[in-house]
Amino acid sequence: MFNNLTTSISEPEVRKKTQKVVQLVETSAILNSTLKPDLLLQNILDTAVDLLECSDVSILLYDEREKELRFAAATSVHKEQLEQIPVPLDNSLAGTIFTENRHLVINSTQDDPRHYNEVGEEVGYQVDSLLGVPMRIKDRVTGVIEALNKEDGEFTEFDVSMLLVIASQAAISMHNAQLIQALQNANVELSQADKLKRDLMSVASHELRTPLGNILGYATLLHEDATEENKPLASSILKASSKLRAVLDDIANMNLLYTGEADLDLTDTTLQQVIEYAQEEVRHTVNIEDHTVDYQIPEEPIPLYIDLPKMCVVFVNLLLNAIRFTPVEEEIRLTVDDKKDEVIVSVSDTGRGIDQEKLEKIFEVFFQEDDHMSRRYGGLGLGLSIARELVHLHGGRIWAESEGLGKGATFRVVLPKKRS
Repeated sequence: MFNNLTTSISEPEVRKKTQKVVQLVETSAILNSTLKPDLLLQNILDTAVDLLECSDVSILLYDEREKELRFAAATSVHKEQLEQIPVPLDNSLAGTIFTENRHLVINSTQDDPRHYNEVGEEVGYQVDSLLGVPMRIKDRVTGVIEALNKEDGEFTEFDVSMLLVIASQAAISMHNAQLIQALQNANVELSQADKLKRDLMSVASHELRTPLGNILGYATLLHEDATEENKPLASSILKASSKLRAVLDDIANMNLLYTGEADLDLTDTTLQQVIEYAQEEVRHTVNIEDHTVDYQIPEEPIPLYIDLPKMCVVFVNLLLNAIRFTPVEEEIRLTVDDKKDEVIVSVSDTGRGIDQEKLEKIFEVFFQEDDHMSRRYGGLGLGLSIARELVHLHGGRIWAESEGLGKGATFRVVLPKKRS
């Protein structure tokens, strides 16, 4: 592009052009490191004015919707006015550069019928000479850069070469900046949507908890005092209320799944205390569902350093999951394997079982094995996801085992023991 740099010119001129090439290279690095569109446009304009030694430079970008060029930036004091003025593709120099995808050098614009006088007349600016080149992304023209009014002499082929390089770098840099800006905007919108969703769930679960507590209390009394004839109806109300409370508990823990973090209030406790709390929490559900859970817990205390309420949620969710998918006559068992540095708690059932291919998927948010199972057993599909997140936050591990459908399932939780 700069092949004729030293042909028939003086040594000072060679030195000057060489300095400009060096400046152009340095500017390219600056453009590629700038991701803010406004700052990027200003850098492009300042560079072009300096290197081309002209009075003004403007950038026009193609408006896909309106099918016209619009001023995106200009060094002129009239840039605010320019931004409001559309430039047609027909009967304008910028339009010719854009549509024909080639540069133009017009050292006397008043003699060129393609010169679009309306812009100059509206802002009170006279264009005497113009150099314009297309801005391209690969084979697609995205806009035009125009250098106006050469300060000394006429625009040269060397000026054309420099502006073509600036335009190429500018098009790529602006495209990258726009992509980054779009991504940032999308992230902000997603973040706002997530916050709104979390706030809505938090408010809903909080506001519903009190009236639901009253309903559960009345339903329990109704169940206890019901006659044999009304017992099934009272039991149905109690079961429905209990399931709704489980849904609210899952919603209240949803923030764990969105943020991947939680404020853990770690305290010294024992595994026995965790299981005792979980056992008490599910006792009501166990009774109304007519299930039996066999707790096989060692008498010797197993020390843990955990957030007791949150770890209780883990085992409550695992026990409720077993109850949900296990027929009344089948077995549910919680066992403990005390190791040197860790403890393994297993919740096993002889219920429906899990397809081998879905042993990992069941921990995903809102996962339901299939639609008819969702309708039959209910739930949001959050319990196991919440359990996994809480176990991971405590530095533990959790997984599921099953030989297949109809062969039951076992969920194992491994937690580090408190070091002496």
